Order: sequence, then C-alpha cells, then structure tokens
Amino acid sequence: MEEGKRPNFVLFMSDDHGHADLSCMGGTEFQTPNFDRIAEKGARFTQWYSNGSVCSPGRCGVMTGRYPAAAGVPGNVGVEAAGLPANVPTIAKALKELGYDTYMSGKWHLGTFEPHLPHNHGFDHWFGFKNGCVDYYSHTFYWPLVRGKQVRHDLWEDGVEIFRNGQYMTELIAEKAVEYLKQQEEKDSPFFMYVPFNAPHYPMHTPQEYMDRFSHLPVDRQQMAAMISVMDDAIGKILDELERQGILDSTCIFFQPDHGPSSEPRNWTDGREEPFTGGNTGGLRGGKSTLWEGGIRVPTLMSWPERFEGGKTIEEVGIGMDIFPTFLNAAGGDASTYTLDGLDILPMVADGKKTPHDEIFWTKGRPGGQMAIRRGDMKLVVEGDETHLSDLKADRGETINLANEQPEAVAEMQERLQRWANSL
Repeated sequence: MEEGKRPNFVLFMSDDHGHADLSCMGGTEFQTPNFDRIAEKGARFTQWYSNGSVCSPGRCGVMTGRYPAAAGVPGNVGVEAAGLPANVPTIAKALKELGYDTYMSGKWHLGTFEPHLPHNHGFDHWFGFKNGCVDYYSHTFYWPLVRGKQVRHDLWEDGVEIFRNGQYMTELIAEKAVEYLKQQEEKDSPFFMYVPFNAPHYPMHTPQEYMDRFSHLPVDRQQMAAMISVMDDAIGKILDELERQGILDSTCIFFQPDHGPSSEPRNWTDGREEPFTGGNTGGLRGGKSTLWEGGIRVPTLMSWPERFEGGKTIEEVGIGMDIFPTFLNAAGGDASTYTLDGLDILPMVADGKKTPHDEIFWTKGRPGGQMAIRRGDMKLVVEGDETHLSDLKADRGETINLANEQPEAVAEMQERLQRWANSL
C-alpha cells in the first residue's frame, strides 16, 4: 500500500447462510468461485461467529461493534418497532468522520422509520429495503398480511421510494454497488461500501437458469445452491469492477452472514409444513434462532492483499463486532476512543497472533431466554434450568453434554454469563 494511502473497505453480508454452504468452506454440491476468490486472495475463518442467531442482532453487531443488546437491538426489528438508536456509533459514521465516502446497497433491517434509517447512521447514500425480507421480484414486504394489514412495497434510494419491478433483488443490489464504484473512480477519497444481501433468505425465488443448473439436487438444496450462486455471481461483478479500477489489492474485503441457515417451513414454496433442510451447517448443531453452533458460527472470509498474503485458514475465534475496530484502526482511526465490545483482529489475521477474545457471550432476544458463553474451547448454552457444556475442540457438533461431569466449570461460566447479562 502506498505510504499515506488509506484502504477502501467492502463489507459483504448474506442471510440465513450455512457454515458449509460455500465451496471454500467445504461444500461439495456446488461451486462458489467468487467467494473462493476472496479466500484465495485472503483468509477463511473456521471459528467466526455472528453476534446473533437472527437477522437484526447479527447485522447490529457488525455495524456497531457492540453486543446487540447493549446497542439497543436484542432481537429482530419489526416493521413498526424502533430500530438502532441514532446516537449509537456505527462503522459507517466512524469512517465518515475520517473522510471516507460511505454507501450501502442491500438489506438494512435495523429500523424502518426515522431516525433509524441508514442516512442517520453514517451512510452518504443508500439503496435497498428496510425490512427483514422482500419478494425478490416485486420488492414487497409481505409479513403485514399475517396481521391482516396491507402488503408494503419496500425499495428505497436515499429514503425515496423507487420501483424496479421484475428485477431480481440480488442482481439489483450488485448493480447498484457497481454503479457506486464507477462513480467513485474519479474521486480521491477512500470509500466504505456495505453490501448486505438478503440471499438466501426466504422467499426462495431464483432465476430459472440457476434452478436449471442444479436440477439434479433435491428441491431444497436446488433452491439453496441456486440462490447462493446468483449471489456468488453478483459478488464476482463487484470484484471485477474493483480489479478493473486497479484497487482490488488495496481494498480490504470482508464477508460474513448474519446467522446460520433457516429450517422454517416458510422456506418451502409449495405449501408444505415440514422443516426446511436446504442449508448445510457442516455438522454443526442447530441453525437460525438457536445459539447452538449452527445458528451462530458462520462462513467468513477476508482479503487485503496489500496487507497479508492469501490462502490462509484462520482457526482462531472472531465475531462480527470485531469488524468495527478492525476497519477503524486499519483506516488510521483509534478504536479505543469508542465504547466497543469488539476487538481488532488484524494482528490475528495478518501476523498469526492468537484471538484477542478470552470469552464471548450471546443472548437470544433480551437476557433471560437462551444464552451462551464461549470461553476458550468450552461453550455453555443455558435455557431456563437446562445447561449444556461442550468442548468444541473435541466436539464441534455439541453432541456430548459435559455439564454433570464438570459442575464447577458450569457454575463459573454461568456466573460470568449472568454478570455480563446484568451489565446490559
């Protein structure tokens, strides 16, 4: 990197995404060449976590560098609910204060009305939708139907409603991102571009050409492979534009899903009521809406060729809230001037250091429901009077409960978990 030249940042997110649903993370049923391209030029993380097991908390952790409950987003933000408070610092705000141009294209899900919208959280410009999911072609949010209310159209640009009926959402998100990059080409200022996809979140809509590509797979895996492949191609277009401009190697790229795969029956498109099994956690227990590994351990990639060599596998622990301090320090800022729960993981990635975390906590919704703590290789999941202690090094699938064998460890971890919950 040129002396005095600050990196650009591109932050990708996906939705309802299984740990093994990328070929660079061990998936074998379909290939993801552009995700793999990030891994080949950078690093893949085998023990990276989301801050939440549902969408809003997972995205909040990334945006704020905080535990979601501490930032005011303990659970999913509903259409009529308050979202991320405007006074909570975000990575977009922090980088903007350092002179970065900031842009978002994709799914927000941190508030649907003022003052919770992206332009109040540091984004110069933004495109996308506010709610948790939309029809991929009409861009309507259909959940109000459950409450007997009208369906809402949900596609916006800088807060103004726009219409792109018939354009597939994943491709539209990438189209707007590439458009932004082209506009930035003539500018001297560095940029932060946030590209939070909604794929492969339901509804399971995909262009027919992608479904045809995977017609040999069972229908649930066919839908998953097709949706992720569209996203892979979309990411490829963004990488190609960075490469065309000669800035791919000087751009710090990060990819993380908001949580693990959904087994909700609403994923089916034929009305069946049984659980959906399209996502692949790679043998991890549970999925979306749980604090088992399958719900919070997510496939994660990072590249920055001018800072560290590619082809790395990082087995140390990291979590979404680490992105804020990592990006900020890399941009020449000082993360210590903010109240953050995340830690800078660049020394871990670039210099082979150990994880900066002694322990990490989770809560499903507000403290009092399912909660979890990871301390070293040990993880405790607590729900009511039930406790499950796992040694993740020996048992990544959390199949063996060691709670009765190690009551002192359970007591200590429960005490630390409760102390953290009380601090919120």
